[in-house]
Amino acid sequence: MKRGLLLLAAGAAALGGAMAQAELASPGVSDTTILQDGLPRTLSEYGFFADGAAQFPAPGVVPYRLNVPLYSDGAEKLRFAYVPTGKQALSDGDGLLQFPVGSALIKTFAFGEGSERRLIETRVMLHRADGWVALPYRWNETQTEATLAVAGARLEVTTPAGEPISYRIPNKNQCKECHGLNGEVVPIGPKARNLSADWLAGFVSAGHLDAVPAGSDAMPLWEVRAAQSPEVAARAYLDVNCAHCHQPGATASNSGLDLRWEQHEPHSFGIFKRPVAAGRGAGGHEFSIVPGRPDESILLYRMDSVEPGVAMPELGKSTVDPQGVAIVRKWIAEMNK
Repeated sequence: MKRGLLLLAAGAAALGGAMAQAELASPGVSDTTILQDGLPRTLSEYGFFADGAAQFPAPGVVPYRLNVPLYSDGAEKLRFAYVPTGKQALSDGDGLLQFPVGSALIKTFAFGEGSERRLIETRVMLHRADGWVALPYRWNETQTEATLAVAGARLEVTTPAGEPISYRIPNKNQCKECHGLNGEVVPIGPKARNLSADWLAGFVSAGHLDAVPAGSDAMPLWEVRAAQSPEVAARAYLDVNCAHCHQPGATASNSGLDLRWEQHEPHSFGIFKRPVAAGRGAGGHEFSIVPGRPDESILLYRMDSVEPGVAMPELGKSTVDPQGVAIVRKWIAEMNK
């Protein structure tokens, strides 16, 4: 099966006739709403969805998935990209696609399956003339509309693993903690290395992208990680889940830890690297990564905790990701063997 067929269930092929009918009734995306100053109060004002509750996108809004997703307490995440008519995104090696002004990235978080699925929030990133703006929208109980949640919110949900948690919708300023780079707000998800080459080719064919980027599809699909080397799978996981903060110019740059995929200097991504400021977050350990000794490695200790002040990432999760911990543990355990 081609990798492109592994797109989200909301992808074009999976939507079928219901999608086509919804599109006929959709007025389409409002470019004016994306570009205007101010903060639209409701998600529906943008016109991103022909059917919001079903997450059927409007014409021109393209579903996509990431090869390796960001862990968010097991939430289902439905991702969409919009590039305005007459414009194109530009490829930039294996890194972030360069979306033109007027573009939007949309991500909906949901828990539950089938008729029990509950949409929790939809986060939008809008590329306006003065840069990107990130806004969270909270879905109502009837699943008919999502309203701007500038101050964020807390909701009680149950994860797919059966864990009851207090799920946090970030406030507008907290979005900057993950999306901040060199003083600007930027997208962090749609990097070419973490996107299917088939999907990228389709994006090019539709006129939304100039070319399939070099280095695309480099990260393995998360569900086939067992077939990859532990190093490749673990480095991909850390790039997606940690590097948006742990890289030069980002919010945790003062740690000196650089967990980006493209960082190849062992000390920079943690091997025998001492923490800048020792504290209880280190758990009494000396180094971020000790080859062959995962239980002595600060990086794994913090990943495997939900304790405030210890847990990493600090935002976006209330539970430990057992799959992520397992692959990073295996990678460290097998170092130097």
